[in-house]
Amino acid sequence: MASVPAQTESPAEQRVTPLSRNRNFTMLWIGELFSELGGEIAFISFPLLVLFTSKSPVETGLILSVTAVARMAATLPAGLAADRSNRRRLMLLCQLARVVAMGSLAIALYLGTFSFAHMLVVAAVEGFFSSAFEPVEHAALAQLVHPTQLSQALARNAARPYAATLIGPAFAGVLFAVLRTLPFAVATGLLVISLGCLSTLRIPSATPPPPDAEHQLLRQAGEGLRWVLGNRLIRTTLLWLAFSQLVFSALIVVILAASGEGNLPAGQIGLMMTCVGAGGLLGAACAGRLHAALPPAVIVLGFSWIAPVLTLVMTLVPVGLPIGVVLAGLAFFVPVVMTTVMTHQLEATPDQLRGRLSGAVGLCTGGAGALGPVVAGFAMGGGARTSLLVCAGVLAVVAVGTTLSPTLRRFSRSNT
Repeated sequence: MASVPAQTESPAEQRVTPLSRNRNFTMLWIGELFSELGGEIAFISFPLLVLFTSKSPVETGLILSVTAVARMAATLPAGLAADRSNRRRLMLLCQLARVVAMGSLAIALYLGTFSFAHMLVVAAVEGFFSSAFEPVEHAALAQLVHPTQLSQALARNAARPYAATLIGPAFAGVLFAVLRTLPFAVATGLLVISLGCLSTLRIPSATPPPPDAEHQLLRQAGEGLRWVLGNRLIRTTLLWLAFSQLVFSALIVVILAASGEGNLPAGQIGLMMTCVGAGGLLGAACAGRLHAALPPAVIVLGFSWIAPVLTLVMTLVPVGLPIGVVLAGLAFFVPVVMTTVMTHQLEATPDQLRGRLSGAVGLCTGGAGALGPVVAGFAMGGGARTSLLVCAGVLAVVAVGTTLSPTLRRFSRSNT
């Protein structure tokens, strides 16, 4: 067994230590909660600032596009770096870059020297390094918890984005209404807290790269890609995730557009989207138990059929809180199925390839998430109801493909 630093827990200690008493996991979870909350505040505040200063929809779209492109660009190199470098140091560098960028924007707003070009740079840095952090965190997580606790840890991690979604948008709006500098100053402060939490981590040494690793970047990147493409279940689940993410990202845009068509008040739109966070939090709370109680194939196949049914229900209920309730039901199942899929992917992948695996997953799901709104824009030409029917139809096709797939139909813990 590879040796680990003296200050870390022994494998025997990890075996009997519950997650609630695992100091490393707790500090990572808290640090990322503050990080994601700061990122959510910034994500909402960027378009608010554009609308407040220039009222330009082109600039608003450009900010969101730059962020999305930067996030996609980070995934593969970050995954490779996570397998070759000190993971704790990489996480700290990512957070430090975000602190400097966000802090510079807060200072520029305070001094009255703000410019749109400056905000574009900050958005690119925020998107790149927040995305670069994810493969490193995923690779490190399997080192911080006992293998039998991995699905439970992933389920708890799945709750964080929904908690940030519940708090971040409303908090950003309140702060921006008081002073437009405040959201970016608060986001900077939250990132500083996150940086402090992450600085206390003690991560066991990963498998070191070969001595000539500096000259083997392309070979190592290709090795990770070959692993993803060569493992049938990982390859199939990755394709399943990409198609599902594409439709879900389009679905949210369609619902927001339908709310606009129905002249729904902003407060009701906010309440509707809050339902997504509430459903996701509840699902994350149940994900660990459901993952342990149900066969993986049942979870994946069940979600694949529940999704089009609930999407079809959305065509029958009015926009606003009724659709929000249905969205909450859909969001409930997302952490459950993600816990199941990600647990398999991490358990089936050697430690020295986990960063590159996470990078490949992030690239596929991120690309699908960025493409979804574009697809929704074209689909909205036929109206909201027609677009919802299209989303339900595509999800039904995914469900049929999942059911017919021998790989997913036989998805079991024995595959891991």
